[in-house]
Amino acid sequence: MDYIAINKKAWDKRTQTHLDSTFYDVKNFIRGQCSLNPVELAEVGEVKGKSLLHLQCHFGQDSLSWARLGAQVTGVDLSSEAIASAKALADEIAVPAKFIAADIYQFGESSSATFDIVYTSYGVLCWLPDLSRWAETVAKSLKLGGQFHLVEFHPFNDLLDGYAYFPSQMPDIEEEGTYTENCSGEESTVVTWPHSCSEVISALINAGITIESFNEFAYSPYQCWPEAEYVEGKGYQVTHKGKQVPLLYSIKGKRTG
Repeated sequence: MDYIAINKKAWDKRTQTHLDSTFYDVKNFIRGQCSLNPVELAEVGEVKGKSLLHLQCHFGQDSLSWARLGAQVTGVDLSSEAIASAKALADEIAVPAKFIAADIYQFGESSSATFDIVYTSYGVLCWLPDLSRWAETVAKSLKLGGQFHLVEFHPFNDLLDGYAYFPSQMPDIEEEGTYTENCSGEESTVVTWPHSCSEVISALINAGITIESFNEFAYSPYQCWPEAEYVEGKGYQVTHKGKQVPLLYSIKGKRTG
Protein backbone atom coordinates (compact mmCIF):
# COMPACT_ATOMS: atom_id res chain seq x y z
CA MET A 1 0.00 0.00 0.00
CA ASP A 2 1.41 3.36 -1.04
CA TYR A 3 0.12 5.42 1.88
CA ILE A 4 2.08 8.49 0.76
CA ALA A 5 0.32 8.55 -2.63
CA ILE A 6 -3.08 7.97 -0.99
CA ASN A 7 -2.67 10.74 1.57
CA LYS A 8 -1.12 13.12 -0.94
CA LYS A 9 -4.15 12.69 -3.19
CA ALA A 10 -6.46 13.45 -0.24
CA TRP A 11 -4.56 16.59 0.78
CA ASP A 12 -4.20 17.80 -2.81
CA LYS A 13 -7.99 17.53 -3.04
CA ARG A 14 -8.57 19.28 0.29
CA THR A 15 -6.36 22.28 -0.42
CA GLN A 16 -8.80 24.29 -2.53
CA THR A 17 -11.68 23.42 -0.19
CA HIS A 18 -9.64 24.79 2.72
CA LEU A 19 -8.65 27.92 0.80
CA ASP A 20 -12.35 28.61 0.15
CA SER A 21 -13.48 27.95 3.73
CA THR A 22 -14.42 30.35 6.50
CA PHE A 23 -12.50 28.02 8.84
CA TYR A 24 -9.21 29.26 7.41
CA ASP A 25 -10.56 32.74 6.59
CA VAL A 26 -7.88 33.45 3.99
CA LYS A 27 -9.45 36.78 3.05
CA ASN A 28 -8.81 38.27 6.49
CA PHE A 29 -5.42 36.60 6.68
CA ILE A 30 -4.42 38.46 3.51
CA ARG A 31 -5.57 41.67 5.21
CA GLY A 32 -3.12 41.03 8.06
CA GLN A 33 -4.89 38.71 10.52
CA CYS A 34 -2.59 36.25 12.33
CA SER A 35 -3.63 32.59 12.02
CA LEU A 36 -1.67 31.44 15.07
CA ASN A 37 -3.39 30.67 18.37
CA PRO A 38 -2.44 31.81 21.90
CA VAL A 39 -1.16 28.31 22.77
CA GLU A 40 1.59 28.18 20.14
CA LEU A 41 2.41 31.87 20.43
CA ALA A 42 3.08 31.40 24.15
CA GLU A 43 4.91 28.11 23.72
CA VAL A 44 7.24 29.24 20.91
CA GLY A 45 7.82 32.82 22.06
CA GLU A 46 9.97 35.35 20.19
CA VAL A 47 10.90 34.33 16.64
CA LYS A 48 12.20 37.58 15.18
CA GLY A 49 15.47 37.03 13.33
CA LYS A 50 15.36 33.26 13.85
CA SER A 51 15.27 30.56 11.18
CA LEU A 52 12.14 28.40 11.52
CA LEU A 53 11.31 25.09 9.81
CA HIS A 54 7.58 24.34 9.71
CA LEU A 55 6.99 20.63 9.09
CA GLN A 56 3.65 19.62 7.51
CA CYS A 57 2.79 23.25 6.87
CA HIS A 58 -0.27 22.71 4.59
CA PHE A 59 -0.82 25.82 2.42
CA GLY A 60 1.46 27.94 4.55
CA GLN A 61 -0.90 30.19 6.49
CA ASP A 62 0.71 29.52 9.88
CA SER A 63 4.18 29.52 8.29
CA LEU A 64 3.54 32.99 6.90
CA SER A 65 2.16 34.15 10.25
CA TRP A 66 5.52 33.21 11.79
CA ALA A 67 7.23 35.06 8.94
CA ARG A 68 5.14 38.15 9.65
CA LEU A 69 6.45 37.96 13.22
CA GLY A 70 9.99 38.12 11.90
CA ALA A 71 11.06 34.51 11.42
CA GLN A 72 12.97 33.31 8.37
CA VAL A 73 10.59 30.51 7.41
CA THR A 74 10.87 27.28 5.44
CA GLY A 75 7.69 25.21 5.13
CA VAL A 76 7.52 21.55 4.07
CA ASP A 77 4.41 19.60 3.11
CA LEU A 78 3.49 16.40 1.29
CA SER A 79 0.86 18.08 -0.91
CA SER A 80 2.18 19.74 -4.05
CA GLU A 81 -1.15 21.60 -4.39
CA ALA A 82 -0.77 22.99 -0.87
CA ILE A 83 2.82 24.07 -1.51
CA ALA A 84 1.86 25.77 -4.78
CA SER A 85 -0.87 27.64 -2.87
CA ALA A 86 1.59 28.56 -0.11
CA LYS A 87 3.98 30.09 -2.64
CA ALA A 88 1.13 32.01 -4.28
CA LEU A 89 -0.09 33.26 -0.90
CA ALA A 90 3.41 34.40 0.07
CA ASP A 91 3.67 36.34 -3.19
CA GLU A 92 0.24 37.91 -2.69
CA ILE A 93 1.03 39.26 0.78
CA ALA A 94 4.67 40.03 -0.13
CA VAL A 95 6.12 38.03 2.78
CA PRO A 96 9.32 36.09 2.05
CA ALA A 97 9.27 32.37 2.81
CA LYS A 98 10.55 29.16 1.24
CA PHE A 99 8.20 26.23 0.60
CA ILE A 100 9.19 22.67 -0.30
CA ALA A 101 6.90 19.89 -1.54
CA ALA A 102 8.20 16.68 0.05
CA ASP A 103 7.27 13.77 2.25
CA ILE A 104 8.74 14.37 5.73
CA TYR A 105 10.96 11.30 5.58
CA GLN A 106 12.18 12.24 2.10
CA PHE A 107 12.94 15.75 3.31
CA GLY A 108 14.84 14.39 6.32
CA GLU A 109 17.03 12.24 4.11
CA SER A 110 17.80 14.90 1.51
CA SER A 111 18.05 18.16 3.48
CA SER A 112 21.25 19.32 5.16
CA ALA A 113 19.89 22.69 6.34
CA THR A 114 19.64 23.44 10.07
CA PHE A 115 17.33 25.85 11.87
CA ASP A 116 16.94 27.71 15.15
CA ILE A 117 13.38 26.39 15.52
CA VAL A 118 11.52 23.35 14.19
CA TYR A 119 7.75 23.69 14.58
CA THR A 120 4.76 21.48 13.78
CA SER A 121 1.15 21.58 14.93
CA TYR A 122 -2.45 20.31 14.97
CA GLY A 123 -3.20 16.96 13.41
CA VAL A 124 0.23 16.16 12.03
CA LEU A 125 1.52 12.98 13.69
CA CYS A 126 -1.32 10.64 12.73
CA TRP A 127 -0.15 10.73 9.08
CA LEU A 128 3.24 9.23 9.97
CA PRO A 129 3.82 5.48 10.47
CA ASP A 130 7.29 5.77 12.00
CA LEU A 131 7.89 8.40 14.69
CA SER A 132 11.54 7.41 15.08
CA ARG A 133 12.28 8.60 11.53
CA TRP A 134 10.22 11.73 12.16
CA ALA A 135 12.13 12.54 15.35
CA GLU A 136 15.45 11.94 13.57
CA THR A 137 14.35 14.49 10.94
CA VAL A 138 13.57 16.98 13.71
CA ALA A 139 16.95 16.46 15.39
CA LYS A 140 18.89 16.60 12.12
CA SER A 141 17.14 19.85 11.18
CA LEU A 142 18.00 21.67 14.42
CA LYS A 143 21.11 23.69 15.10
CA LEU A 144 22.93 22.81 18.30
CA GLY A 145 20.84 24.47 21.00
CA GLY A 146 17.90 24.85 18.61
CA GLN A 147 14.33 24.51 19.88
CA PHE A 148 11.64 22.04 18.82
CA HIS A 149 7.96 22.85 19.36
CA LEU A 150 4.97 20.55 18.87
CA VAL A 151 1.33 21.48 19.53
CA GLU A 152 -0.91 18.51 18.80
CA PHE A 153 -4.40 17.17 19.38
CA HIS A 154 -4.41 14.86 22.39
CA PRO A 155 -4.86 11.16 21.52
CA PHE A 156 -6.96 10.58 24.64
CA ASN A 157 -9.95 12.09 22.88
CA ASP A 158 -9.40 9.79 19.90
CA LEU A 159 -9.65 6.85 22.31
CA LEU A 160 -13.10 8.05 23.39
CA ASP A 161 -14.07 8.14 19.69
CA GLY A 162 -13.13 4.47 19.28
CA TYR A 163 -9.58 4.72 17.94
CA ALA A 164 -6.54 3.02 19.45
CA TYR A 165 -4.42 4.97 21.91
CA PHE A 166 -1.30 2.83 21.78
CA PRO A 167 0.82 2.68 18.61
CA SER A 168 0.10 0.06 15.97
CA GLN A 169 1.85 -1.06 12.81
CA MET A 170 -1.57 -1.51 11.20
CA PRO A 171 -3.08 1.80 10.08
CA ASP A 172 -6.66 2.99 10.10
CA ILE A 173 -7.88 3.24 6.50
CA GLU A 174 -11.08 5.26 6.13
CA GLU A 175 -13.19 7.27 3.74
CA GLU A 176 -13.73 10.67 5.32
CA GLY A 177 -14.47 14.27 4.52
CA THR A 178 -12.31 17.10 5.67
CA TYR A 179 -12.91 19.26 8.75
CA THR A 180 -13.95 22.60 7.23
CA GLU A 181 -17.55 23.74 7.03
CA ASN A 182 -17.70 23.58 3.20
CA CYS A 183 -16.78 19.91 2.74
CA SER A 184 -20.27 18.52 2.04
CA GLY A 185 -20.14 15.42 -0.17
CA GLU A 186 -16.36 15.46 -0.40
CA GLU A 187 -14.69 12.29 0.85
CA SER A 188 -11.23 10.82 0.33
CA THR A 189 -9.40 7.69 1.38
CA VAL A 190 -6.96 8.47 4.20
CA VAL A 191 -4.40 6.32 5.99
CA THR A 192 -3.51 7.19 9.60
CA TRP A 193 -1.74 5.71 12.63
CA PRO A 194 -2.30 6.15 16.40
CA HIS A 195 0.55 7.51 18.52
CA SER A 196 0.52 7.73 22.30
CA CYS A 197 2.10 10.65 24.12
CA SER A 198 4.81 8.38 25.52
CA GLU A 199 5.72 7.19 22.01
CA VAL A 200 6.15 10.78 20.83
CA ILE A 201 8.31 11.75 23.81
CA SER A 202 10.44 8.60 23.63
CA ALA A 203 11.06 9.05 19.90
CA LEU A 204 12.33 12.59 20.48
CA ILE A 205 14.55 11.57 23.41
CA ASN A 206 16.02 8.67 21.42
CA ALA A 207 16.80 11.08 18.55
CA GLY A 208 18.82 13.31 20.88
CA ILE A 209 16.23 15.92 21.81
CA THR A 210 16.21 17.03 25.46
CA ILE A 211 12.59 17.48 26.55
CA GLU A 212 12.15 20.77 28.41
CA SER A 213 8.37 20.78 28.89
CA PHE A 214 5.25 18.72 28.27
CA ASN A 215 1.90 20.46 28.74
CA GLU A 216 -1.71 19.32 28.38
CA PHE A 217 -4.69 21.57 27.71
CA ALA A 218 -8.41 21.16 28.39
CA TYR A 219 -9.38 23.71 25.74
CA SER A 220 -8.90 23.73 21.98
CA PRO A 221 -9.07 26.75 19.68
CA TYR A 222 -10.89 24.56 17.14
CA GLN A 223 -14.33 22.97 17.18
CA CYS A 224 -13.29 19.49 16.05
CA TRP A 225 -15.81 17.43 18.02
CA PRO A 226 -19.63 17.46 17.75
CA GLU A 227 -19.98 17.32 21.54
CA ALA A 228 -17.58 20.20 22.22
CA GLU A 229 -18.93 23.31 23.90
CA TYR A 230 -17.48 26.79 23.70
CA VAL A 231 -16.29 28.48 26.90
CA GLU A 232 -15.89 32.24 26.55
CA GLY A 233 -12.29 33.35 26.64
CA LYS A 234 -10.92 29.80 26.75
CA GLY A 235 -12.01 27.85 23.66
CA TYR A 236 -13.79 24.53 23.16
CA GLN A 237 -13.98 21.82 25.78
CA VAL A 238 -15.18 18.22 25.84
CA THR A 239 -16.33 16.52 29.03
CA HIS A 240 -16.64 12.81 29.88
CA LYS A 241 -18.83 11.92 32.86
CA GLY A 242 -18.69 15.56 33.87
CA LYS A 243 -14.88 15.84 33.74
CA GLN A 244 -12.78 17.70 31.19
CA VAL A 245 -10.99 15.68 28.53
CA PRO A 246 -7.46 16.75 27.48
CA LEU A 247 -7.76 18.11 23.94
CA LEU A 248 -4.27 19.40 23.20
CA TYR A 249 -0.72 18.78 24.33
CA SER A 250 2.54 20.54 23.65
CA ILE A 251 6.18 19.49 23.76
CA LYS A 252 9.20 21.76 23.89
CA GLY A 253 12.62 20.29 23.35
CA LYS A 254 16.19 21.29 22.58
CA ARG A 255 18.97 19.72 20.57
CA THR A 256 21.82 19.52 23.06
CA GLY A 257 24.20 17.15 21.30
